[in-house]
Amino acid sequence: MSGFVEKPEPIQVPGLVHLHTGKVRDLYRNEAGDLVMVASDRMSAYDWVLQSEIPDKGRILTQLSLWWFDRLSDLIPNHVLSTELPPGAPADWAGRTLVCKSLNMVPVECVARGYLTGSGLAEYNESRTVCGLALPEGLVDGSELPAPIFTPATKAEVGEHDENVSYEEVARQVGADAAARLRQATLAVYSRARDIARDRGIILADTKFEFGFEGEQLVLADEVLTPDSSRFWPADQWQPGRAQPSYDKQYVRDWLTSAESGWDRKSEQPPPPLPEKVIEATRAKYAEAYERLTGTPWS
Repeated sequence: MSGFVEKPEPIQVPGLVHLHTGKVRDLYRNEAGDLVMVASDRMSAYDWVLQSEIPDKGRILTQLSLWWFDRLSDLIPNHVLSTELPPGAPADWAGRTLVCKSLNMVPVECVARGYLTGSGLAEYNESRTVCGLALPEGLVDGSELPAPIFTPATKAEVGEHDENVSYEEVARQVGADAAARLRQATLAVYSRARDIARDRGIILADTKFEFGFEGEQLVLADEVLTPDSSRFWPADQWQPGRAQPSYDKQYVRDWLTSAESGWDRKSEQPPPPLPEKVIEATRAKYAEAYERLTGTPWS
């Protein structure tokens, strides 16, 4: 049974109520009713939250999200209120904590794809569609799509897998107007980010967003355009027809499914701890993504 190899106990902070322990983030509510989101260094793969952590990962995700929120603010508002540490919070929360608006969250992962890979490739190979959208013949792993597509998915609990759903299913769940707004916002944000990343030598192959409503206002929430939520490929190594080098957790996935790990993904046994070389290489990938996108060294 997948999930946490070892579920951490939430940190108790005066004035904060612990709400949820996710794959990476711990969620609290403060006395003003705002959400306090803390990005840990936890790593998830194959629906397991591993017992090994990646140093600095939570800070990289948080700081990169903030960088992107700034560059998207004219397209859509975001949920960030403050980056100040709550009184009494541990020093380790610095740089990884966001105080956010409490929103009415949309129960859908809003995925944008500009390139074909992953679960989209698997569906395409069977039916020439992705989430029911027809695509041209002749595409291969890593092919650029004729235009970006909106391919939503369910939001799975820890230990469960997101499942792709059709646009019609999203409209059934949230209403036709909200579904149209989600699709428009997802593709607009993806297109802006794709162009920014391309100028920095990175292909944004696909990404997922989470949105919530503040009254009638659609708001971008959670993390945004990080190596955890996106596939980033080095543009100078892009070669359709094979798996692409990437700035994300693929190094971890590859080791877990290698003979060296000795782990059977199909078994009910949890994954083994990561060796130091895999931890260091994964941290370096996350830091490189931050540095290439922002132009700022990670310290």
